[in-house]
Amino acid sequence: MSRSRVTRRGVLGMAGLAGVAGVVGAGHAMARAKGPLIGPAQGERLHVMSFNIRYDSKAVPPSPDAWSTRRPILAELLNAESPTLLGVQEALYRQVKQVHADIPAHYDWIGLGREGGGRGEFMSIYYDTRRVEPLDYDHFWLSDTPNVIGSASWGNTVVRMVTWVRFRDLRTGREFTHVNTHFDHQSENSRQRSAALVRDRIAGFDAGLPVLLTGDFNTRAGDSESYRILTSGGLADGWETAAERLTPAWGTFGGYEEPVEGGDRIDWLLANDRVRVLKAAINPFRKDGWFPSDHLPVHALVELA
Repeated sequence: MSRSRVTRRGVLGMAGLAGVAGVVGAGHAMARAKGPLIGPAQGERLHVMSFNIRYDSKAVPPSPDAWSTRRPILAELLNAESPTLLGVQEALYRQVKQVHADIPAHYDWIGLGREGGGRGEFMSIYYDTRRVEPLDYDHFWLSDTPNVIGSASWGNTVVRMVTWVRFRDLRTGREFTHVNTHFDHQSENSRQRSAALVRDRIAGFDAGLPVLLTGDFNTRAGDSESYRILTSGGLADGWETAAERLTPAWGTFGGYEEPVEGGDRIDWLLANDRVRVLKAAINPFRKDGWFPSDHLPVHALVELA
């Protein structure tokens, strides 16, 4: 999200939340849970997570933005939830490596800095090597020249890109593709053109494969044009299609403040019709009032058709 929108009100004086559960459909009957929202996937299910982890701004404690404060909280969250697949946004190369060091050794990752090599922010995809293996991967840039590293068009002054990985599920043999991105925070034209490009690239994948799209789209789910472009192009919003919602519809860009139910949901997990979303959640995890990021992570428990 736009860095200028982030406000810093210091540490919230509230008890830590390990997770929230019990919101089903429109009921929103909320109950505290001591364990993870979803946790390790069982059977043929996959736990997918999208999280803008906020770049290391070099803020120092007691700022809630300090990476040295946020990193162990992020590690605790990831180790508790144990997603099969995790798409992150805004991760600098050192953060990519630190996140990898903080989670179990059976995870690996694929990514590239948006300016090429280790330069700029990553849209890395982490994956549980015990469960899935990569068969192919690539990157493209959200511009008129998508195969040119570091290219930018459409009014955005920040380079934007996509990382995708084609996986095989080692448990079932099923193949699928995970796509991860971060749209521009200032240019509406860029967001719409990016949505069209991502839609068209996904349409060029193997039509028989399930597709998962995760990202920070920097625009509101439901009624934005970028959302319409993607959801009218063969993808559906996992929050809307989930058989069960485990949390209220928190706004996903919280700026280290108390989550707001009904706030703008700018971080999404979309899927094509070969994915069934069993559970969806927006996780307000914090510890001793500290959040791991200025965004809230989005979760889904899915089955592949």
